[in-house]
Amino acid sequence: MLTIKVKTFQELSTLELYAILQLRSEVFVVEQDCVYQDVDDKDQKALHVIGFKNNKVVAYTRIFKPGDYFKESSIGRVVVASSERKYGYGIEIMNASIYAIQEHYKETSIRISAQTYLLKFYSSLGFKKVGEEYLEDGIPHVNMIK
Repeated sequence: MLTIKVKTFQELSTLELYAILQLRSEVFVVEQDCVYQDVDDKDQKALHVIGFKNNKVVAYTRIFKPGDYFKESSIGRVVVASSERKYGYGIEIMNASIYAIQEHYKETSIRISAQTYLLKFYSSLGFKKVGEEYLEDGIPHVNMIK
């Protein structure tokens, strides 16, 4: 079972921040073989949606209010540990992120920059493709709005 917490950057413990950065690096840098600057000075503005299983960070997103990243509210750095993907935690962490945007920012319009191979996944959550595919850090992406 996933326990989800939403925290500001200042509320994150050192251990939580380390675990989040470790998970992001594990998936986005190592698994996807993508060299990019993950620590981008945006974490300080974001709310962090963290999925814990047995006190271990296994799922994560960061969310932004309108104007901090895109014109709309947004969800980014969506990640689930490879060993935990079979449990549907991607859907859980995304639904929690959508809810957190509604609760914290009173917004319903959400934009994401989705990796193209996850188009079906995000579409199942109500996101619609807008615009053309583009490369971000060498990986095909597409903008989507809910």
